[in-house]
Amino acid sequence: MDKTLHDILTVAVIAAATMSTRALSFIVFSEGRKIPRVVLFLSRVLPSAVIGMLIVYCLRNISPLAYPFGAPEFISVALVVLLHLWLKNTLVSIVGGTVCYMLLIQLVFV
Repeated sequence: MDKTLHDILTVAVIAAATMSTRALSFIVFSEGRKIPRVVLFLSRVLPSAVIGMLIVYCLRNISPLAYPFGAPEFISVALVVLLHLWLKNTLVSIVGGTVCYMLLIQLVFV
């Protein structure tokens, strides 16, 4: 199969799968139908679980016995927490922490 055709078909299948899963929620939970309790439960607990997994993923390779001892990561995490407590804006917290981390690893902890 031609690579271009393969790429086009791959994008088409991914787009169709994405659109169908988005539309499915409107079909299954149409107006007037009660949302199942398990879905309501998941909508409450999944955001925190995902954030927890992201934190573990981001901090998994830190070595407390080797320079820089995880300092850029922990400083950036602290900044994210402080920004979020202060401004309550997720986007500002994420961008601020990312910029802080990149500056620390590029300029300070070289």
